[in-house]
Parts: sequence; structure tokens; C-alpha cells
Amino acid sequence: MTERPPEPQPVSGTVTRSAIFLVATVRDDAAAHATVRAWCADAAAYVRAVGKRVPSGNLSCVVGFSDNAWDRLFGDPAPAELHPFREFGAGKRHAPATPGDVLLHIRADQMDLCFDLATLMLNKLGDAVTVVDEVHGFRYFDMRSMVGFVDGTENPTGQEAIDFTVMGDEDPDFAGGSYVLVQKYLHDMTGWNALPVEVQERIIGRTKLSDVELDEDVKPSNSHSALTTLEENGKEIKILRDNMPFGRPGSAEFGTFFIGYARSPAPIEQMLENMFVGKPPGNYDRLLDFSTAVTGGLFFVPSAALLEELADREPVAEATESPVVKTLIDTQPRESRNTAVVDATVSSLTNASTAPVAGSLNIGSLKGVSQA
Repeated sequence: MTERPPEPQPVSGTVTRSAIFLVATVRDDAAAHATVRAWCADAAAYVRAVGKRVPSGNLSCVVGFSDNAWDRLFGDPAPAELHPFREFGAGKRHAPATPGDVLLHIRADQMDLCFDLATLMLNKLGDAVTVVDEVHGFRYFDMRSMVGFVDGTENPTGQEAIDFTVMGDEDPDFAGGSYVLVQKYLHDMTGWNALPVEVQERIIGRTKLSDVELDEDVKPSNSHSALTTLEENGKEIKILRDNMPFGRPGSAEFGTFFIGYARSPAPIEQMLENMFVGKPPGNYDRLLDFSTAVTGGLFFVPSAALLEELADREPVAEATESPVVKTLIDTQPRESRNTAVVDATVSSLTNASTAPVAGSLNIGSLKGVSQA
């Protein structure tokens, strides 16, 4: 009998009308670490407690942890491809890394459900965490982004969504998990709206009203669509986006919270390099002339069962070692602390047992490399 794979968190959950994105740092002491670990065991119960009252509300919550947080809270083993957010570009066209230990992605068809769950979660965490970014997102008309184009058209669905977002046996200790990368973008809507629709369409790579992809002989190579489409051996490599617009018209703040899930961070990082650096370098995403990234974080989303089990996991260093020894351990590269290292290539997403072949995107070579 085939062993049933671990149940993932609701990464590819129902598309909802509302969301709250919370990024928090964890106070660096044993008491705060213990509070967060204990909270892991009850997170799913909090979702049930709020969601049961409105079953049709499609309430869900995805919990993720950064590289730094994982080391401090749980120790080894750690997800093989979890690492600090990699920055791309320079100047205005720059994807920055910003502080964040824990990510909460709360979704529902009603904002009151999101609000109630976020309040309950944060009350339980108390002063063990400090929220450093909070975004209340809304679904904009017919799935449109803040800049007026339909968002997420090419998202994988059904089994394909699971295949592209949920890990299998490439990192057995973390099967059922996912990686998630988040960024907050602010838009120059005055400048963007001054552009003719035809120019906007060439920047995005799709028609604005009907959401039809432009023909290849018309679509510019530096369009958003062209630069964020990845292929390996003739097969498209996808990620799952659940971006949300947000804003405060009275403060002239108009933005998009980007959130992308994948079974490896490699394809999302390749997309960001294509956008911010260019493909080839200099042929960057012209949408960035009107959109500025102000946050960036990479997190690992454990399976539902592992999230609960993390309550009982304590780093050996925190439990038994002196602070000096712990510091020495924490400064070692991930690869020297983990026994399982995954080759972060696009081909590992289509066939985890296949080594990179000539002509591959070699995304694994990007890991830990700074891009100017």
C-alpha cells in the first residue's frame, strides 16, 4: 500500500475576495521562541474556531517561516532550499530584502473573518512577535491588479497546482511543504494612467479588456509576461500567485502585494532576476518604471502535520549549548548544517530525480549569488 503524502497547508486554496498578509519578527529569547512553537500546534484550531461560524466564508491561513527564524526556533534539520531573500537590481529598480521571521497569509471571502482570525492569532502570540508589515488586500473587480490587468491568468489549477507548489521526495523530511516569496509593490498610478492603453498592453504583454496574451511577433521581449514565463525542455514552469491589490486613496498609496508559491524558490527568483536585472541584462521589465518594490521575504511553509509537530521541536543549541557555540553553529552555511541539499534547478520541478541537462536554466546556480 502506497504511503499517503503529507497534507499541505491550504497553499492552493479557494480564490477569495479578501486577504490579510502579516509579516512579523520574533523576539530573540527562549521565552518568545517557546511561545511561537506552542502556537504552531494550535494555529489550525484557531482557523477552525473562526471559520466554523461562517462555513461559506472559505477562511484559511498559511503559515511560513524564514531561514533565520527556522534556525532559531526549530534548528536542524531545515528545509534544504530555505535561505535569506536574495536582492536583485539597483537604484529604483531594486528588489530589497526586509525583516521578517513569520508570514501569515489569511484568506476569506469576508474581511471580517480575516480580521477576526488575525486578531486571535496575534493575541495568542502576544509580545513574542512584532508585526513589521500588515497589508489588507481586496479582490479588484474581475480579478484585476491595481494597474487594471487581470492577475494570475496562467496560475496552475487542480493537480498541476499541487505538482508545482507542493514538495515531494526531493527533500523527504519536508514533503508536503512549499516555499513562498512575498513582496509589496507601490505603483505610480498617475504616470501609469497617463499611458495609452496600447502602451500598457505592450508593457504587460496582454490585452487590457479581454486578457488575451499578445502574439509572440507583437509582444515585446521585455514585457512582464515574457520575462516571467519560464520554460525547461519545452515545458512551462509555473508558480502559484495569489496577489492582492491594496491602497489608501487619501494617502495616494496604491499597491500590489505579490505572493508566489512554488516547490522550490528557484523559479520565482529566476523571474525576479529577469524582471529587475533583465534578460539579457538591461532588458528589464518596463512595469518597474511605474512599480517600486518596498519589501521582500522568502519563507518555508511546512505541511499541516509538520506545522503542528514543530511545537515539540527545540534547537539543540538553545537547549544544551552555550551562546558562543550557538553563534558558531548559526554562522555555518545551510549546506554544511543540512545533510539533504536539493539541486534547485528548474528540471527538479518537472522531474525531481533528473539532473540538470545542457541548455537548462541552471537556476540552482543562482542560490546565494548577489545580483547587481
